[in-house]
Amino acid sequence: MKKFGMKLFTGLLVIGILTGCGSEVEEKQQQSASEIDKGKSAVFPVTLKDATGEQVTIEEEPQKIVSLIPSNTEIAFAMDLGEKIVGVSDYDNYPKETADIEKIGDLEFNVEKIISLSPDLVLAHESTADSAKEGLQQLRDSGISVVVINDAANFKDVYSSIEMLGKATGANHNANVLIDEMKTKLRTIEEKAAEIKQHEQKKVLVEVSGSPEIYVTGKNTFLDEMLQLINAKNAAADQEGWAKMEEESMIEENPDVIVTTYGRYVEDVTSDILNRNGWEAVTAIKEKQVVDVNEDLVTRSGPRLAEGVEELAKAVYPDVFK
Repeated sequence: MKKFGMKLFTGLLVIGILTGCGSEVEEKQQQSASEIDKGKSAVFPVTLKDATGEQVTIEEEPQKIVSLIPSNTEIAFAMDLGEKIVGVSDYDNYPKETADIEKIGDLEFNVEKIISLSPDLVLAHESTADSAKEGLQQLRDSGISVVVINDAANFKDVYSSIEMLGKATGANHNANVLIDEMKTKLRTIEEKAAEIKQHEQKKVLVEVSGSPEIYVTGKNTFLDEMLQLINAKNAAADQEGWAKMEEESMIEENPDVIVTTYGRYVEDVTSDILNRNGWEAVTAIKEKQVVDVNEDLVTRSGPRLAEGVEELAKAVYPDVFK
């Protein structure tokens, strides 16, 4: 449940004022700038500030990359960098190609294994940067470039993650294309959601873990932002972040729909919720509006979040988002 800008680097030559060939130099310069803007020609070395404030200089375009967290891996694959990924975490499960890539461990990654893969670049993550501080320094000391990608808390942050990863890998153009695709998909969903009248808005409770300690998504979470995008109300809007909420408070909120994200861990999560003692008067229970969604789509801070919004929309407003 980790909450899952970039300045386009443009290196331009100084145009010399040369008698008889000034226009030719200027023309070539303009073509060079155009190629860079389109991302067809990566400009290295490149220096960027990562999520820890570290100034990282990458001398040449990385050819072998290790990703320490699934969200980074998904971004890289979405930018057509899959063939360069030589190592991923034990948690990586998407896309299917990750099954055949060397695993480098979980949150406690195997430094020796990573070094043995001879990567040019390691993509780390802000959420684990402190706990992995020593291991990351070992990688730097071995001559490997390490970029810590920001821990995104909203879609704007995800776009920044994509931009940073694009700059580090020389895939600026693909990063921009990916961001545009996500924004376009979200705009389409928002336009559809705008058709929902205020009196038709549904109150939604999103559970990320079940009984006996039920955790929900309050404000300042991806799922709260997603509910706003689909024109729904968050039944846990008075909670902060990923919060433990008492059953009495949830019952009092009387949600129209209950969405869960932990169905893969519980054999029959829908049945469990529908049969909770004391919940019989809750609208979502009476109308059997309990839906489980793919956890990775709505909590992993990568490009598939746009798909997660669509899945959430279909779960809450099935008649609108057919």
